[in-house]
Amino acid sequence: MQALDVIGVRMEMPSNNPIVLLRESGGVRYLPIWVGAVEATAIAFAQQGVVPPRPMTHDLLKDVLEATGATLVEIRITALEDGVFYAVLVFASGVEVSARPSDAIALALRAGVPIYGADAVLDEAGIELPEEDPTSPNLDDGQPQVASDVELKQFREFLDQVKPEDFE
Repeated sequence: MQALDVIGVRMEMPSNNPIVLLRESGGVRYLPIWVGAVEATAIAFAQQGVVPPRPMTHDLLKDVLEATGATLVEIRITALEDGVFYAVLVFASGVEVSARPSDAIALALRAGVPIYGADAVLDEAGIELPEEDPTSPNLDDGQPQVASDVELKQFREFLDQVKPEDFE
């Protein structure tokens, strides 16, 4: 398992499909996962610190976990089968609950827990992009990161050429 950072949510052009982009912590591989519009919004809201006046589903789930004393410790993206990603929520009790990666990521951002990706998933679907300028500052302070201009340019170039079928 490799630690992953959420870079952000982007729109794939020309289809306008949302993608959540993860990056291997301390590595050069990126993991793009196509997600639904609602989940993309939930992830973007969590990254930006937007708190809706009433809890969204992922906020509600976090509140339920806290109210019942269930401690979420991490999220794992465990598999990629027939173009579909799989994830689990891992609790302190040892219980693991199957989840869609988009929901797991939205919950992880709200709960402040780490996200991990299986080596096999990164080997199969990870995209290696050239490293950015070594003189650029390293902002790895444990806070959610906003993609740099270099990362965005590289990712846009990647999106111009990739299709969902490439991950099947």
